[in-house]
Amino acid sequence: MNSKPEKCYDSTFQCVDEEDQFDFLCEDFASRRARMSCGHVVTPTSLTKYCEYLLEKGESTFVCGQPGCTVEWPYEEVRKMALLTPEEKEYFENTMAVNALKACFDSKFCPGCKYSVTRKDVSNLSVRCQICTAVKGRTFEFCWQCLREWKGPQPRIDRCDNEGCTNDALKTLRDCPYAKFENVKGVTQCPSIRACPTCGILVEHTGKQCKNITCRQCKVEFCFVCLKITTECRKVNPDYFGPCSTDVAPRQTSIPIWQRN
Repeated sequence: MNSKPEKCYDSTFQCVDEEDQFDFLCEDFASRRARMSCGHVVTPTSLTKYCEYLLEKGESTFVCGQPGCTVEWPYEEVRKMALLTPEEKEYFENTMAVNALKACFDSKFCPGCKYSVTRKDVSNLSVRCQICTAVKGRTFEFCWQCLREWKGPQPRIDRCDNEGCTNDALKTLRDCPYAKFENVKGVTQCPSIRACPTCGILVEHTGKQCKNITCRQCKVEFCFVCLKITTECRKVNPDYFGPCSTDVAPRQTSIPIWQRN
């Protein structure tokens, strides 16, 4: 999205004299502040930018995401509090629909025909597009990861032979810093970003709460330290701030695939 003029709340909004908690780049927006339903404070411009960021990440819903807050804002609230323009509304609604389709059906757009394609074999990055195959008169397969026509042998689960085909999520898991848990006993060298063991989406822990976290996508609660589902982790030691029954799980080298029922 292009840079836009700053938006400001008028007297019809109930404003508060508090800091904008979503001004992550310290841009010091001029608008008065207002409180979202979860209690956190925004300006319309900072809220718009944050929600655009979520959409660019592939989200179809808007979760506050402040430390310890997993409240999901209804789109109607976002639309009102972000003072969305008609153009922004169209972008938000179209992108939400596309992202929801991808999440529910594991679909992406073919780089050849631009139509939505659903991957049947989640263990193979090479995907055949039936439309392009028919139009071109030859087998047309593309890489699910880099979205270019397939190069190299198959099946492959890590990358194709196109230059620059890399799994950004795995790179993030490999390079992220360690979390500094303030309240959990005996935890060292725990990565600050994990792939949810149920659905594979990347989640980050600030280190300021207990060791458990609820995934914003699949809504399953798991232990960030040992990567077990919370109910399994707590069977031996029910203390949310105590040590796990096993050691800190190492950095993940693969992304779990969500086996939806």
